[in-house]
Amino acid sequence: MRYPVWIALAVAALLALLGSMFVVKEGDGAIVFRFGTIVRQDVGPGLHFKWPLIENAAVFDRRLQVLQTDPERYLTADKLDVSVDFFAIGQIEDLRRFYQATGGDEKTASERLSPIIKNSLRNEINSRTLLQVVSGDRASVIGKQLEGINRGAATLGVRIVDIRIKRIDLPQDSNVLASVYAQMRSQRQQVASQLRAEGTEQSQTIKAKADRDRTVIVAEAERDAQRLRGEGDAEATRAYAAAANKDPAFYAFQRSLEAYRQSFKDGDSVIVLDRNDPFLQYLKSDR
Repeated sequence: MRYPVWIALAVAALLALLGSMFVVKEGDGAIVFRFGTIVRQDVGPGLHFKWPLIENAAVFDRRLQVLQTDPERYLTADKLDVSVDFFAIGQIEDLRRFYQATGGDEKTASERLSPIIKNSLRNEINSRTLLQVVSGDRASVIGKQLEGINRGAATLGVRIVDIRIKRIDLPQDSNVLASVYAQMRSQRQQVASQLRAEGTEQSQTIKAKADRDRTVIVAEAERDAQRLRGEGDAEATRAYAAAANKDPAFYAFQRSLEAYRQSFKDGDSVIVLDRNDPFLQYLKSDR
């Protein structure tokens, strides 16, 4: 009769042990309650223990979440109606405050965050014209309001990391659309003209520098060539002078042969001279 009692006690102990353990996955956080009162918060990933029956744990996803909202209509500074579709990216930052503000319900958190974001965007879009909203930097529209949005989101224990505008629908009035497109086209043409002017200016600067460098290089090359030619002529003159001083007769003979070679190099030249002309002295026979 004792065995069933021990078995019941073992089963109860096992159930108590299992009821005292809970696991928090990576990217999650947990809060431990005792009779409905928070006794531990921001419990990180891992295996944790709690008192069975008197304590319970609630686990929340602390990873980045996407908050989808319905498109909102805004009025621009030039009194034109636009529809803006956006989404927010955020995460739970303070588990205690999140639970106290929303009861741990993510849907409630989304419903309370949505008007905070929409009202902040309204302030920014109301201060801009339609052209600035459509053709401007959308990140700047969000960036100026993100700090104020997070002040409101902090009351819910949430931090908004980024807000992205997916689509902006223009008014259906064809005249308004034509005017906006014309202004956008004019703006882009101005940018294109400015870029072309800057490109032309840079091109002219580069060409002028290239022409100047070319002139300098040619002048320096000509200067060096004249110097080298002068040095060569001087060296040749010194060589001729040295040869003439060493053997004047042989030097005269060599110079005469060079003169003959230059005079008759094409093979068709005819020179008419007196038979006693000195130019012919080395062509005469001594016999």
